[in-house]
Amino acid sequence: MHKRLSWITLGILSLLTLSLLATLAQPAWATEMEDEERALERQQETDAAPPNKPPHRADSNQSDADEASGNAEAEPEKPSPLPLLGQTVEPGTFATLHWTPDQSFASIATPVPVLVAHGDKPGPKLCLTAAIHGDELNGIEMVRRLMYELEPDQLAGTVIGVPIVNLDGFRSGTRYLSDRRDLNRYFPGNKDGSAASRVAHSLFGNIVSHCDYLVDLHTGSQKRVNLPQLRADLDNQDVVAFAKHFGGMTVLHSPGVSGMLRDAAVKDGIVAVTMEAGGPNRLETQAVNYGVQAIETLLENLEMRKASRFWSAPQPVFFESEWIRASQGGILLSEVKLNDKVKKGQILGTVTDPISNTGSAIIAPYNGRVLGMAVNQVVHAGFAAFRIGEEKSTEEVEAQAEKASKEKESKGEKGGKAENPEENGEPVPPKAPRPERDVDRVDDLSVIDHQDDEDNEPHP
Repeated sequence: MHKRLSWITLGILSLLTLSLLATLAQPAWATEMEDEERALERQQETDAAPPNKPPHRADSNQSDADEASGNAEAEPEKPSPLPLLGQTVEPGTFATLHWTPDQSFASIATPVPVLVAHGDKPGPKLCLTAAIHGDELNGIEMVRRLMYELEPDQLAGTVIGVPIVNLDGFRSGTRYLSDRRDLNRYFPGNKDGSAASRVAHSLFGNIVSHCDYLVDLHTGSQKRVNLPQLRADLDNQDVVAFAKHFGGMTVLHSPGVSGMLRDAAVKDGIVAVTMEAGGPNRLETQAVNYGVQAIETLLENLEMRKASRFWSAPQPVFFESEWIRASQGGILLSEVKLNDKVKKGQILGTVTDPISNTGSAIIAPYNGRVLGMAVNQVVHAGFAAFRIGEEKSTEEVEAQAEKASKEKESKGEKGGKAENPEENGEPVPPKAPRPERDVDRVDDLSVIDHQDDEDNEPHP
């Protein structure tokens, strides 16, 4: 009898033990399955490029993303120290570095300050450049205000600010480099080229190429003033999306000119726009405030920081535009102001010969808005006096960008099949180096078409 009870007791204990083991093992199995599912979800998320990162940077941190996906979710990814200009900037710190363009005597060269805020959290790299033209002051103040209000320990990503690119032009209060060339016609530059080309090559290779996004800050040129606005290639979908991050900012379609920093950056895969605000040789607080607010909004929309103020409701206003020119020489007197709405046939201003007292009116060719204009002055026939913009809807702009993107892809596919001699075993001849342009010298400005100037800024 006792033996029977012992066997029964032993059997019950065995069953209880197996049941307990099964109960204890079940959560472990479930957790293991959950981890596999989460890892798969994270893998699928990291396979797609983050929405705020341009395509050319999408794979740059892929290994870091894959490694982070295996770590515990409670451990946030820590950014790496930033190597730049021969220095290393630690996460969560602010640094003033120095860039020395290969332009002058090495023994007396003055380094250009470069301000860097390297965030304590991972994120994109934004580059701000100002005073590529030495007489354009508003951008200098925008960079100063923005950089010194950033708190790197609260920043996601990196902001690199170059307040005065053209230090020689800034000192002399002139638009050009010391060799009388326009720096914004030589990007991405050539290390063995002219002085301007070497400066462009140095800036692009040492600073700009490290960035995901670029905002190049300018003002109007040659006694002209601009309403605060962005110039952007609205045939590029990435650029259109980027332009929408600045809030209620006027955006002009401008494909860009070969040699411009913005154009060179976009061709290198960096999403870039030009911001224009105000006029040269003056510091305009209203234009500066407007630009600073727009870039603060950009930082907010890129999720780099929480701005103290930003435009949550207004959307960008897109324009197609052109300069309206004087038909005769004389004294220009404007009858409209910046940002005025004008109607087709409206008089924008008059040009009067001071000797004969004969004059002519400058007429608006279509309904639009005054986005840029010359100050009252003596002008020659053909002088670009008023920039009139015609508004386009966001839907129109996005549809046009999508169409242009598809056309470009289609041309690329056809061109790749028809123009690749390597596939047929044919040798490819080396490309001849493109000759440098010397027409950017001040004494040669008269031969330059107005579309070759900064974002279609005309020459007088």
